[in-house]
Amino acid sequence: MPSPSIIVTRSLPAPVEAVLRDRYGAVLSPDDRQLSREELGRALDTYDIVLCTLTDRLDAELIERPTRRAVFLANFGAGTNHIDLAACRRVGLPVSNTPGVLTEDTADLTILLMLAIARRAWEGDQELRAGRWTGWRPTHLLGTRVSGKSLGIVGMGRIGRAVAQRARFGFGMSVHYWSRTRLPLADEATLEAQWHPTLDALLASTEFVSVHCPATPETRHLINAHTLAAMRPGAYLVNTSRGDVVDEAALLDALGGGHLGGAALDVFDGEPQVNPALLAHPRIVTLPHLGSATVESRVAMGERAIANIAAWLAGAPLPDRVA
Repeated sequence: MPSPSIIVTRSLPAPVEAVLRDRYGAVLSPDDRQLSREELGRALDTYDIVLCTLTDRLDAELIERPTRRAVFLANFGAGTNHIDLAACRRVGLPVSNTPGVLTEDTADLTILLMLAIARRAWEGDQELRAGRWTGWRPTHLLGTRVSGKSLGIVGMGRIGRAVAQRARFGFGMSVHYWSRTRLPLADEATLEAQWHPTLDALLASTEFVSVHCPATPETRHLINAHTLAAMRPGAYLVNTSRGDVVDEAALLDALGGGHLGGAALDVFDGEPQVNPALLAHPRIVTLPHLGSATVESRVAMGERAIANIAAWLAGAPLPDRVA
């Protein structure tokens, strides 16, 4: 019997591709181009294993197509909101992800964004590049101190806890959080974090708010006109989770009305398309989804995907099964 065939939909770090190619004979992406819907359908019809990424929108119609040959989806990434997991469960198509390995790098980037928006670093960079800087002056681009301020964390999972640790013990911030599940009291004590029973209570209590919850139907536009209004006047919002957690139109309204001090976004609703008003706003710092963009994280993600493929080929339980 021939070995199961594998296709990889996007370019991955070279060490990861070398293992996939040399050990498993995987078909690699020749140009790192996002596959069209038709091409995704052909991949599902042609290969036994599809190593997909967050740019591959795998909906129920694609998954339940009668011509599908694929028997396993190995997702490169922790988030799986681009895959209809319910449809996968209906047809018995197992799905794995790559959790945990991007925690530290995403937490680092969260702190970077918090500092960038509070200290108006993006505005300063643009001023220098445009040749508009006229020299030091006492009132030039005055920002906000981060050290000692209050931070509200929305979603206290792995990344939320890593951000809390950096904020509390690196910057002396008071840490507050709201999460679907409250941490054990011992963990709260270790992080010196205060739990709030409602999101509104958290938002009203903190000067910086950082979002770290997954994209689900329940969290879509969790940060909306109501919750933005609940934030303290002049507060700052940071989002490194998923773009659709934040209602971007409501965010622009809150900034335009002067209620918020600023926002820093690494993710966008409908990305890679981005609302031009977000990019043009002077009090929004933007990055192109770089949360896990380090060599260390991306190689580790590939290794987790390979570990799941190896387990599936061996008939063993998947280490990171999500469907």
